[in-house]
Amino acid sequence: MLNHQGSPVLFTQRLRLRPYRAGDGAQMFSAWAGDAQVTKYMGFSTHADSNVTERLAQLWVDGYESPTVYRWGVEYQGELAGDISVVRWNEEDSWCELGCCIARKYWNQGLMTEALTAALEYLFHTVGFHRVQMRHDALNPASGRVMQKCGLQLEGTLRGFKRRQDGTWADIRLYAALAESWQKP
Repeated sequence: MLNHQGSPVLFTQRLRLRPYRAGDGAQMFSAWAGDAQVTKYMGFSTHADSNVTERLAQLWVDGYESPTVYRWGVEYQGELAGDISVVRWNEEDSWCELGCCIARKYWNQGLMTEALTAALEYLFHTVGFHRVQMRHDALNPASGRVMQKCGLQLEGTLRGFKRRQDGTWADIRLYAALAESWQKP
């Protein structure tokens, strides 16, 4: 049985993972949601303007009423730098799937690895998930490297699994970790 506690503030050496607040949409838009380079391989299209992002952020804020919502804004030096969230989960089998993104100006600085490690620790040790999985487009190998650095193992490739924003078919790499064997990097 899972111990749902929602999205508390989590701290790392350099970061604060926090629930979203009303008004975060403008920062989200300028950092990642409005950047076609960041959203190229994501499951959502680049937002047309900050109003779209602001409405989405408000939906997320309203969702925190549920203790089964796990979504954090990744804050670095007082600025929203990225996002980590549980995008699907299964109570009976105690697994969840995470999604994440980070602003382009923070790529290759280890911030997402640090943030993701904190989220994994919380989801395994506090909430009690047995399995956490993540997926990425095979054309975005940097995401796979982050997953590996966080202790997830490649389980396989889902060939032609998803249509990309440009209409081509994407091979998706599936990574996962199990609570009993996951070790904090």
